[in-house]
Amino acid sequence: MIRLSTLFLLLLLSFVEANPLQKAIDQAPNGAILKLPKGVYKGKVTINKPLTIIGKEAGVVIDGEGEGTVITITSSFVTLKNLTIINSGEMTHTLDAAIKITQAKQCEVRDCIIDKCLFGIDMQMVSHSIIQNNTITSKDFDLGLRGDGLRLWYSNDNLIKKNRLIKSRDMVVWYSHGNTIEENFGEHNRYSLHFMYAGKNLVKNNTYQYNSVGIFFMYSKDTTAIGNVVKSSLGATGMGIGLKDVSNFTLKDNTVIYCAQGLYIDRSPFEPGTHNWIEGNRILYNAEALHFHSLSEDNIIKENTIMGNIEDILSDSRGSKTNNNEIVGNYWDNYTGFDRNGDNIGDTPHRVYQYADQLWVYNPDVKFFYGSPVISLLNFLAELAPFTEPLFLLEDEKPKVRL
Repeated sequence: MIRLSTLFLLLLLSFVEANPLQKAIDQAPNGAILKLPKGVYKGKVTINKPLTIIGKEAGVVIDGEGEGTVITITSSFVTLKNLTIINSGEMTHTLDAAIKITQAKQCEVRDCIIDKCLFGIDMQMVSHSIIQNNTITSKDFDLGLRGDGLRLWYSNDNLIKKNRLIKSRDMVVWYSHGNTIEENFGEHNRYSLHFMYAGKNLVKNNTYQYNSVGIFFMYSKDTTAIGNVVKSSLGATGMGIGLKDVSNFTLKDNTVIYCAQGLYIDRSPFEPGTHNWIEGNRILYNAEALHFHSLSEDNIIKENTIMGNIEDILSDSRGSKTNNNEIVGNYWDNYTGFDRNGDNIGDTPHRVYQYADQLWVYNPDVKFFYGSPVISLLNFLAELAPFTEPLFLLEDEKPKVRL
């Protein structure tokens, strides 16, 4: 590995070159390490060879001056470390970003601050790379007009770890497989994490709060989400974790709290003969704990803690077949049975019905009146003497009585 002293070179070039950093990159041999001193380096750059750029100290700023993508990487074996990258362009159709990596492998972006960039890090056909310990913030636009903080597109087997995405739009993992997404933090975004046509990814120990949606999986399979915390998703339909047309998923030991919809299940599992395993999760103090939409059967839902929610189960269509899921061994705080032999299993099953008084299933505005004397009276009368046949939603044959 060749080590270059770039301070003198950059100072010299600054008198004659409009973009001294690009000139230094162009003149550096393959595998060189450029150690940049504190300062502002203006102009966008392209890296088309194996190269390492490291900020020697805090305050190494690469300023794109509001035009296009700040750093474009078209080579494998490129490392960026300890840099502040600011001021990309504002064009969505060209994906103006702080860093764009295309058709590369074994690249690394670590300990960088990205600010005032439309998109953060855009990875297209990138594999076996590491994105770690970066802080990413988009431009100060309305939520839908921001770019994605981190974008994986046909990118496989990467490690995305300990990044902070704040006030960007989404983190997306599309057509990308075998990635590990671990210990990241997302706040004030739209989708903190969004998967589509992606498989065999691991989502572990991330924390997402104050987003419109925490984690949403679409048209995907063979993925595990474990140990994540999703809380305080915003809005009347703010969602914790969503599953749409997914198969062979494992959701385990996650916490979903203070959301409008805790766990949203839509036509999942999708492939015939497959299952989704929803085990050991804590679904707490949401408006709806489990929301079923469309046909959703053959899920295995067991040993979860479902407590403090306004509604434990909600089905917004009669075709969802919620009673065709295997639901057993969960703790329901509104279970009304007994445990006479002390084995922590209720003597009678926990059955959930949907009564005609649940007007908010079809009119969300009615939720505003939940807990009012009128709604409480309707609840009591519907259970005491229902004037229509209630819809049977599910049965937990062995509900836990104590946590």
